[in-house]
Parts: sequence; C-alpha cells; structure tokens
Amino acid sequence: MKVSTALCSAALGVGLGTLLLPGAALADTTVSPATTPVGGTVVLTATTCNPKSGDALFRVTGPNRDQNVRSTTAAAGGGLSAELFTAGFTLGTYTVAATCGDGSSAGTATFAVTPIGGAPAGSGGDNRDTGALAAGGTLLGTALAGAVILIRRRRPVSTVA
Repeated sequence: MKVSTALCSAALGVGLGTLLLPGAALADTTVSPATTPVGGTVVLTATTCNPKSGDALFRVTGPNRDQNVRSTTAAAGGGLSAELFTAGFTLGTYTVAATCGDGSSAGTATFAVTPIGGAPAGSGGDNRDTGALAAGGTLLGTALAGAVILIRRRRPVSTVA
C-alpha cells in the first residue's frame, strides 16, 4: 500500500470527524448534577436562550412529573437557568425540554433521582459529551479497521513448500 492511500484514509477520518462534531454541539440544555438524591436540587440551564427575549420554560417529565419550571436567573456562562428541588419526586429518570422566551427550542437533557444515600451526584448533566464520545469511538474503530487492512495487505504471502 502506498503512503498516499494511508494519507487519504486519514484525511477521510478527519473529514468525517469534522462533520460529526456540530451534531454533538446541538444539545443546549444541561442539568447539573446529572444525578441527585430525593430532596436534592438540580440546576436547569438553557445555554442558547437570550435573557432579553424573555424567560425560558423548562418542561420536566418523568415517572410522576409533568411540570413547567420558569427560569429565574441569567446563567453565568450565558443563557437562562432555574433551580429545581426534587422533594416528592419518584425515583427514576426525568427529561427536561427547554423553550426560550422567543419560542425556539433549546434542546433536552436528562437527570436521575436516586434514593438518599444512593449513587453519588454527577459532575454535571452535560449531555453533549455523549455524542462526541460516540463519534470519537466510531472514528477510532474505523481507523483501527483500516490499520488492520493495511497491515494484512502488506504482509508477504507465505507458501508451503
């Protein structure tokens, strides 16, 4: 195999990675922490909502909830946020869908409510890493498969005499 073929394969991998990265950046709603015990507090943040357009509305749905929470503050990193106290929540996974004051969607995120003394709180419910991790794993797997094919084609064929 020529070096140019290996370079073309690498360029193709980088090109695919560049195309997949914007998809990972579309999740603009975060929940922090991603796991909280019953009675804990989570912070809901819609990072792309402009505070000048009005409050963001967070719709929380899950095992025993279907409620709306209105943003209360401008988030430090931009956007709007609200705190949600989980007293009375049933154990399980909840989905948060955010809508900006101008009516545009700000994406979704999830968080889990665990028993008191259960799993430790997460380090921040930023769901953006999931897509990037999947894309990176796919690219890594493709690169490894390409390397195996290159190595197998370079080996001389041995004959039994």
